[in-house]
Amino acid sequence: MKKTLISVLALVLILSTCAWAKVRTETVEYKQGDIVLEGYLAWDDSIEGKRPGVLVVHEWYGLNDYAKMRARMIAELGYVAFAADIFGKGQRAKTSEEAAKLSGPYVKDRLLMRARVNAALDELKKFNIVDTDRLASIGYCFGGTTVLELARSGADVRGVVSFHGGLSTPNPSDAKNIKGSVLALQGADDPFTIPDAPAFQQEMRDAGVDWQMVYYGGAVHSFTNPASGNDNSKGVAYNEKADHRSWEAMKTFLKEIFAK
Repeated sequence: MKKTLISVLALVLILSTCAWAKVRTETVEYKQGDIVLEGYLAWDDSIEGKRPGVLVVHEWYGLNDYAKMRARMIAELGYVAFAADIFGKGQRAKTSEEAAKLSGPYVKDRLLMRARVNAALDELKKFNIVDTDRLASIGYCFGGTTVLELARSGADVRGVVSFHGGLSTPNPSDAKNIKGSVLALQGADDPFTIPDAPAFQQEMRDAGVDWQMVYYGGAVHSFTNPASGNDNSKGVAYNEKADHRSWEAMKTFLKEIFAK
């Protein structure tokens, strides 16, 4: 029985390794002006030819293992994923206090935020397996705010997906620049983003944007990240159902916009 169990576990490990072996990753150094940035590229090496590119934007901690994991998951769907670095090479936070300090300048200066995320989009376009006519971006928390600003900047993306991202902007009239579709996935009980939802919805309506917003009941902020814990009373907590449902909503959205 013991040998059988060991054999089964070994087989599972081999199959798992084979499944991940198709996804290749690479650290990519690039620049925005004089600032050196370090992104993370992921793609399925078993697929031939060009395919859509998806830019992944990190939470306020910077480009960490969580954002890289999401990039690999995007690559498994058959897209080229590039995880952006908004803060700069080596600029990563370990605590919430450090994260607030790192992300603050970009939240205050949306033109800087747009410049950094557009630099990452330009880098994504350089990879020869990317179909540059089919681009999108997804982001988490701070990254969700960032991809909405990417869209407001008039970037040539077919769509953006914001996971529990901040919805407010100092320049709501810039929504007229949005060229693609918008999907906002929010925890219905998120104390940080839901208060801004009515203004965001009006912004999208006024600009005639093709937009969707999905609320997940019982979910608060950062509901996609297991590292957020499970205490909703803190306003930040993981929600397995909302995580799964939002990922499926994103998959449907990407299929739709890339089919056009």
